[in-house]
Amino acid sequence: MRNIGVIGAGHVGLVTAACLAKLGHRVTCADNDTEKIENLKKLVMPFYEPGLEELVKEAVSHQLLSFISSLAKLAEESEIIFIAVGTPPTSEGRADLSFVEQVTVELANSLSAMKGRKENAPKNIYRLIVEKSTVPVLTGEWVKRTLELLSPTGLEFDVAANPEFLREGCAIKDFMEPDRIVVGVESERARKIFEEIYSGIKGPILFTDIKSAELIKHASNCFLALKISYANALAQVCERVGADIEKVLEGMGLDKRIGLSFLRAGVGYGGSCLPKDVAAFISLCEEIGYPFALLREVEKINQGQRRLVVKKVRELLWNLKGKQIAIWGLAFKPDTDDVRDSPAIEIINSLTREGAVIKAHDPMAVENMKKVIPNISYCSDPYEAARDAHLVVLLTDWNIYRQLDFEKIKQSMKIPRLIDGRNFLDPEKLRGYGFIYRGIGRK
Repeated sequence: MRNIGVIGAGHVGLVTAACLAKLGHRVTCADNDTEKIENLKKLVMPFYEPGLEELVKEAVSHQLLSFISSLAKLAEESEIIFIAVGTPPTSEGRADLSFVEQVTVELANSLSAMKGRKENAPKNIYRLIVEKSTVPVLTGEWVKRTLELLSPTGLEFDVAANPEFLREGCAIKDFMEPDRIVVGVESERARKIFEEIYSGIKGPILFTDIKSAELIKHASNCFLALKISYANALAQVCERVGADIEKVLEGMGLDKRIGLSFLRAGVGYGGSCLPKDVAAFISLCEEIGYPFALLREVEKINQGQRRLVVKKVRELLWNLKGKQIAIWGLAFKPDTDDVRDSPAIEIINSLTREGAVIKAHDPMAVENMKKVIPNISYCSDPYEAARDAHLVVLLTDWNIYRQLDFEKIKQSMKIPRLIDGRNFLDPEKLRGYGFIYRGIGRK
C-alpha cells in the first residue's frame, strides 16, 4: 500500500483516485473547488461516469479514499502525487499550463512550510511528482525546473509522466484493464514505485523517458482523430458516387493492419480530449518548426461534418424559419453527460440562427447543455421532442434511440423525416415505417 495524492477531482483525477484506491492504496484527492469537495464527502458525484459512484462509495467505506481542499495537507501526507488538473486550450490552440504551474509552485511551497514547521521532520523527504494531465512534450522539464528552484533543502524528488488513456463512458474499465500503461521516468527508484503502484493490473507497462511518454499521449489522440476524419472524408466521396460508407469502412476495418476502432463516419469528434489535443499538438509542432499540415486538415474535415448536417437539414426542410426540429443527443458521445465541444452545440446554434425551433433530448446531458444553450426547449423523453416536429436529427448514439417505437414517432410528427448523424439506426427499417432517412455517406 502506498500513500498517494491526486490533485484535481475532474474526470481524470477522480477516476484515477478511485481506481488507485480499488488497487489497495490509500488515496487523498484534492481540488480547489470547495463545493465539489464537500459534495464528494457526501458521496455526490460531480459528473456522470458509469460505475464511478459505486467505486467511490466502496473506497470511502474501506477508508482508502478521502477528499480535501487543502493541497498543503495532501503534500504532507502523500509520497506520490499525481497532477490531474485541467489543461484547457488557449485562444491560439496551445495547452494552457497555468494550472499545472500553479500546482507545482504550491507543492514546493507546501513542502517548504512542512520542513520549517516540524522540528523533528526527517532530514530528507522524498516525493514522486507525476504528470497525469494531458500536457505537451517538454512540460516535465518545466515542472522539474520549478521544483528545483523552489523546493526546500532536504527534499528529494522525481518527476514522472504517466499519461491517461481514459475514455469517458468506460473510464474505469480503461484504467483497470488497459491496453498499456505508459510511464516516463528518470530514475530506477521511480520505476520501482510505478511497478508497485500498478502491480494489481495485468496490462503491460511501457517505461520510457519523460519526453517520449508525454509525446505518446498527443500522438495517440491525434491519430485517432485522423482515423475519424479519414472516415468522414470517405463519406463525402461515398455520397457523391452513391456508395455506402458503412460497407466501405467495414471492408477496410476487417484488415488487421487498419482495424474497425474509431473508423466511423458521422458528425465528427468532440469532447474535452481530441479537439484540444489536436490543436495543442499543432501549436507545439509549429513552435518547434514543423507545421503539421496533415493535422490542420483533420481539424478542417471535422468542422466540415457539422456544417454538412446543417446542409442536410436545409435540403430536407428548405426554409428553417419556424420549423420544429427534434435533436436526439447532446453529449459528445454516449454514456457521459459531457457536452464540451459537442457537435450538438454548433449544429443547434446554426439551426436557431436560421429561425428553427429546437426541442432537445439527452438521457444524461440536458442540465449541462442548459448552461451552454439556455434558450431552447428540453424534453424529458425523445417522444416529446419528436412530437409535431418537421424533422428529427440524431447527434449522439445512445442505445435508447435504437429501442424507440418508430411507428408511434412517425404518427406524432408533422412529416416523418430523420437525419442520422451517427449512422446508428437501420435505414431500411425506418424507411419501412415511412420515414425519409438521411445518413452520413450512405444511401
